[in-house]
Amino acid sequence: MKVATDIGGTFTDLVAITETGDLILEKAHTTPPNFDQGVMDVLEKSGLDANSIDAFFHGTTTIINALTERKGAKTALITTKGFRDILELARGNRPDLFNLVFEKPEPFVPRYLRREVTERMSYKGDVITPLCEADIVKAVEYLKKEQVEAIAVCYINSYANEAHERQTVAKIKELWPEVYVCPSVDITKEWREYERTSTAVLNAYVMPVASSYINRLGQRLTDAGISGNRYIMQSNGGTTTFDQAKLTPINVVESGPVAGVFGASILGNLIGEPNIIAFDVGGTTAKCSLIDRGEVKVTTSYYIEKTERSAGYPIMAPVVDIVEIGNGGGSIAWIDEGGSLKVGPKSAGALPGPVAYGKGGMDPTTTDANLIAGRLSAKNFDMEVSLDQVRGALLEKVGSAFGIGAEEAAESIIRVADSNMNNALKLISVRRGYDPRDFAMVAFGGGGPMHGPTLAKELNIRKVIVPVAASVFSAWGMLMSDIRHDFIQTKILSFADAPMDTLNAMWREQMEEANALFAAEGIGPEQTMFRFIADMRYMGQEHTVQVSAPAYPWKEEDRSEILSRFHKTHEHFYTFSLPDTPAEIVNLHLVAYGQLTKPALQEIPAQAGDLSAARKETRRVFFSGDGWLDTPIYDRSKLGWGATAQGPLVVEEPTTVTVVCPGQTLSVDRYGNLIVETEVQ
Repeated sequence: MKVATDIGGTFTDLVAITETGDLILEKAHTTPPNFDQGVMDVLEKSGLDANSIDAFFHGTTTIINALTERKGAKTALITTKGFRDILELARGNRPDLFNLVFEKPEPFVPRYLRREVTERMSYKGDVITPLCEADIVKAVEYLKKEQVEAIAVCYINSYANEAHERQTVAKIKELWPEVYVCPSVDITKEWREYERTSTAVLNAYVMPVASSYINRLGQRLTDAGISGNRYIMQSNGGTTTFDQAKLTPINVVESGPVAGVFGASILGNLIGEPNIIAFDVGGTTAKCSLIDRGEVKVTTSYYIEKTERSAGYPIMAPVVDIVEIGNGGGSIAWIDEGGSLKVGPKSAGALPGPVAYGKGGMDPTTTDANLIAGRLSAKNFDMEVSLDQVRGALLEKVGSAFGIGAEEAAESIIRVADSNMNNALKLISVRRGYDPRDFAMVAFGGGGPMHGPTLAKELNIRKVIVPVAASVFSAWGMLMSDIRHDFIQTKILSFADAPMDTLNAMWREQMEEANALFAAEGIGPEQTMFRFIADMRYMGQEHTVQVSAPAYPWKEEDRSEILSRFHKTHEHFYTFSLPDTPAEIVNLHLVAYGQLTKPALQEIPAQAGDLSAARKETRRVFFSGDGWLDTPIYDRSKLGWGATAQGPLVVEEPTTVTVVCPGQTLSVDRYGNLIVETEVQ
């Protein structure tokens, strides 16, 4: 049996797939700050036999929480002489251009914990100034007195030659074996010194937290009798082992959300929909990502805490390209100083949760609004729900400000939440040159199927796919993933003049590094697969585009094909190409997959007769743009393959609902996915 658990802001999800392909789904409340307890709770609640689990996958919010809540280790930085202030210099691209009191984000390492070492590499990787070990000894002595717990090491141009960083780490471990140490080259060999330094610092900052959490969870799994292979979801859409995650925990920063995106890609390919917009609405956030021709977009230009007012902190590690907003089921509705209704980003979380949960929540949330709007049924909650208490909260916190009743307040909250989600969907589609009509939406999470069809109607998305296990789909995505490692090496060369032998030698070195890592993880050569990407630009440009490249080894006749792909890719993203301008190679990016055995999708029985047996009741439901309508409610578990119905309707299941708008058509495919189709304009 394969089991995946995913920690969300409100719930911890579990998906298990048996040898026969049967799905086992469960949810338990997330238990901050002891998140491992929520994992053990959902395992216990599922009733699984621990001895039957031969592979355990996990998605965690521990790393991102430690960063945003500033609960990491006391961290120091050792860097090249003259570069001590790189974290404060940062970049000059102020997000809030006309803010006269703008302040750069405060570095995670204060200046007194940043120590300089005499050494220098050229951008070509040649030694300009030898490494001074005496400076390392002095730095370690000082940092010991300051009682730091973790040290980041980042030297200028170490991406071109890692020797000095490796020597420094070896010396630190000799002098101080107990301290956590992170060299930047363990995470990336891509250029841009500020971003590399920031990434190394943030990785060191969370290493003790990650090690403690992973060790604690690992021990509890062992105590529970689970002895199979253990994997953690990474931000790049692949998994890694527990041991590797302790060394580079920054690669786990978006662990949970990306699993759902990857799962949407896998599902789309299985059902013949390679163009997908993944739409995930959980308890705290709404997340969306675009999958173009089956390819999940991965970027190394990722930031935490970046807003319209803050430059945030860069993380130069491969992360699936996701737009995330603070708008989920637990997002609180509130009135701003100007008297406008807002929803999110503050969330009621797992405790106290929405008012409907009866755990002391007093502020109305999106979930409460959907309950009063008839989209959710009080009978579908796993606790007693006081509708009077929910209505009272809506009236007190929203209705009273506008002189409206509870139902109108619920309508308003839903419209605002939909508008916020609509903007996020536009950010990853229309504003990046993609036509939503060319894509299908995979809607998942507890709230995705509830809001997805309405948003698809507004954006002219022709089809919404609500997968089986929609509310725990991110956990399902983990079960469909492979081990993945990214190797990026900067080497700026004129593409026309770059010797193929030089480029192939770089590919070969990356492949050897990947194979060594896979061997340590128990992955054999027959399980490995490589993908080759070239980051290219026109001469004189600053930034690059990712070009899918031919497999190793490159031949001379491949040069024209790579160049042609570069021109087409550049034109797609920027609407123009410059065929007469010389092109440059900036990075070679090897994506290495260790392929794991994946469960097959199971077909469901065909629909027998009409849908009367699946119909639960009729109730009044609010639809944006159409108002309140008497709406049939169906039980998803009683819908078979080939079932069809016309909206408006609601399909209920224990942990989510699918709201089909008037004018939309519902059908069920052979795998049990709900297909909601809209006539596009």
